[in-house]
Amino acid sequence: MARFRPRIAAALAVASVLILSACSSGDTTPASSDAAETVTVKIGTLRGQPHFYQPFLYDDHAVDGVKFEVVTLDTTPALSDALVSGSIDFAISGVTPTISSIAQGRDLKIIASAADGGSGFIGNGESSLEELVGKKIGIVQGSAQEVALRLLIDEAGLTPEDFELSVIPVPEMASAFIAGDIDAFMGVEIGVSIAKNAGGTEVVDPYSTPIGKVNIGLVTTGKLIDENPELVQKVVDTHAATTAYMADNIEEWLPGMVEEFGGDEDVFTSALANFWLRSDLSDEYVGQLSALAEAMASIGLITTTPTGDDIVDTSFTS
Repeated sequence: MARFRPRIAAALAVASVLILSACSSGDTTPASSDAAETVTVKIGTLRGQPHFYQPFLYDDHAVDGVKFEVVTLDTTPALSDALVSGSIDFAISGVTPTISSIAQGRDLKIIASAADGGSGFIGNGESSLEELVGKKIGIVQGSAQEVALRLLIDEAGLTPEDFELSVIPVPEMASAFIAGDIDAFMGVEIGVSIAKNAGGTEVVDPYSTPIGKVNIGLVTTGKLIDENPELVQKVVDTHAATTAYMADNIEEWLPGMVEEFGGDEDVFTSALANFWLRSDLSDEYVGQLSALAEAMASIGLITTTPTGDDIVDTSFTS
């Protein structure tokens, strides 16, 4: 299991949509290149969030016979849609929208973990939810962070109606907080670090619920697993090798990430302290995914509760 905790300060999120023109539509078979042995895999991810960066380094660690084309989208639900449509073959994506898709009967599977953490519950000196009653709290709708916040509210003996929960896009969360448009937020990096750098403080530990730090995974379709398990294995092996490299060599790849995403290196460095890279599918991790699915059902985000076996395929991780 590869993990790391470098330290950083804060930075402005850059969110943009870049859908490469070579994307296919409806065909889930990865395209072959001129060399019959080489397959081009389309891997989707988000831009501007350091815990989604692995795909940009996949080619440097690719197993023989595979090369990668990175496709960046705006949101994790958009990544689920692209997987289902066949526009991409794999994605580094949020586990919460993936579980939502699976609960709707969509043919998705998590085949490796990717990153834990990346969350923060930020306010202006409050140290409990009780101090925020009646105030406006920003949320990322349908995210692991929203689930964690609702669990924390329940544990505090309160209800969501005790607050004004306001849905705010990820790129706008930190600026809304700094401008005073919201009193607090449960959000993601790098907005969390930006807000802390501007004087924001942690209200409650966002990782103290039964879902823990679980957040990001490597996802594909059940159809691709059935049709080409050898390719899936190669992609998981590439992902694991890339994650291990990133864990041990941050000083080598961080400047490249800053150049790719834009922004201040110190800002991105701060956010890295709040997430943990990994590629395994341990029993604990699968258990946290099951707890997440149960919590999502309990608060009404999904109407059916997929089991761990519905959510993950552990056959490709060592």
